[in-house]
Amino acid sequence: MRLTFVPFPKPVTRRGFAIGMMLMAMVPRLPGQPRPNRIVSTAPSITEALFALGLGTQVVGVSRFCDFPPEVQKLPKVGTYIKPDLEAIARLEPDLVILQGNPTELTNRLKALHISFVEVPHGTLKDVFTGIQIIAAAAWVPERAAPLVRRIQDGLDAIQSKAKALPSPRVLLVVDRRQGMLTDLVAIGPTNYVNQILEIAGGINVLAKPDLPQYPRISLETVLRENPDVILDLSGSQESEAQRHAARGASLSLWQQNGELTAVRNGHVYVGTSNAMLVPGPRTVEAAQMLFDYLHGTGKHA
Repeated sequence: MRLTFVPFPKPVTRRGFAIGMMLMAMVPRLPGQPRPNRIVSTAPSITEALFALGLGTQVVGVSRFCDFPPEVQKLPKVGTYIKPDLEAIARLEPDLVILQGNPTELTNRLKALHISFVEVPHGTLKDVFTGIQIIAAAAWVPERAAPLVRRIQDGLDAIQSKAKALPSPRVLLVVDRRQGMLTDLVAIGPTNYVNQILEIAGGINVLAKPDLPQYPRISLETVLRENPDVILDLSGSQESEAQRHAARGASLSLWQQNGELTAVRNGHVYVGTSNAMLVPGPRTVEAAQMLFDYLHGTGKHA
């Protein structure tokens, strides 16, 4: 079963959100469809949204990479958002499964098992707000979406206001690379969630160019040519934040071998150990604040 939904206008406004919520209340439900008490999440952003909406006690299964809030680490795992484990999902006997852009084959199999599901978009800041709306409506608590979205938007507005009064450094964000080397670099390009919150935090993405993909693969030569003021390396392959923190020194030493880079010379290379910046969800304000701290030298680096 799919729930239809009303997308937010662009940009998201409080009036537009209120209209969307009124229309969501008019979405018909199947006769006899119960309120979902057993919910399975297939992605970290979905899990974080469920808990932020006060639905944590109804979550009975999460993806392998869900680790926030900490209590989800004890829940049964159902694969990854790219490859959910249908058998693991079915064993949990969920009332509702929340998916993130999964293939038709999976949704067809869920239908065959009479397991209700909804799909949420992902990839942009707008998708964060839309996803919260869909999840709240599917869980029968649509009234909880507006306060959460408002809190996120207010927090982002406050950070953006501070950033406008400060210089805008040129930034490179690396999200993947060959471990132990500065090769096969994958960076943040244009029109995606991380680029959007970087702009809110007051940074200029050196790879936010219209001719580049959302996540361009680049070489060290490209980094040298762009010569950013700030380099943020989010590429740790370790699954826990504690493990990423332990590996931070080794990552920094790699970059420090390239002293011709402005960011290296000025001590503005940072290794992120929190996954908040890569999980588009309710921790968006926390992620934007981390970026603000990196860019503007407040010393609060996670």
